[in-house]
Amino acid sequence: MRIHPEGKPYILAPAALSAALGVLGWRKTAATTALLAAGVAYFFRDPERRPPYRRDVVVSPADGKIIVLKRTFEPRWLKREAWEIGIFMSVLDVHINRAPISGTLEALEHQPGLTLPAYHTDAVSRNERCYYYLHREDQQPVLMVQIAGAIARRTVPFVAAGDAFQRGERIGMIRFGSRVELYLPLEAEPLVTLGHKVHAGETPLALWPQD
Repeated sequence: MRIHPEGKPYILAPAALSAALGVLGWRKTAATTALLAAGVAYFFRDPERRPPYRRDVVVSPADGKIIVLKRTFEPRWLKREAWEIGIFMSVLDVHINRAPISGTLEALEHQPGLTLPAYHTDAVSRNERCYYYLHREDQQPVLMVQIAGAIARRTVPFVAAGDAFQRGERIGMIRFGSRVELYLPLEAEPLVTLGHKVHAGETPLALWPQD
């Protein structure tokens, strides 16, 4: 199982403590600490993913469950009516976020905020979050938002403004449970429903033709 480098400091500390406790003869405590290290390693797992072949497919940027699917006005980047697709990630889901489309990152914007549970309606507008202002290859705008939750308290981008990427590439993560919102133009046709289980970089979220 591949572990993302972001997780190494969080895994090595309890692993080292477990080893030290074992040397001291505190076997039960050492075993508990070792289980903690294994649990953290599981959280930071980073499996390989294969996006669909079709270029007109928008893939999920996150693992988790669809909790929002609606038309809304998006004022920051698209500045028009758009599809909002919200994905809730539990602590058991893979937390590596992937590019939903092939294109470029125009800008990142981090906004401090609260730590309401990520499934809470107000989390989208009040929690700590990071905006990814994306352009598809044909310059169509897409907005992705990482939202921290009650346990997840840090958004971690892997990309910077000006970077180009392919659909399904790793572009960020959120530590320890959270949510991702994706805003697509109405020309896109959603392929998921509420409650749908999705996987980052693989599950088709929408069909969106391009020239």
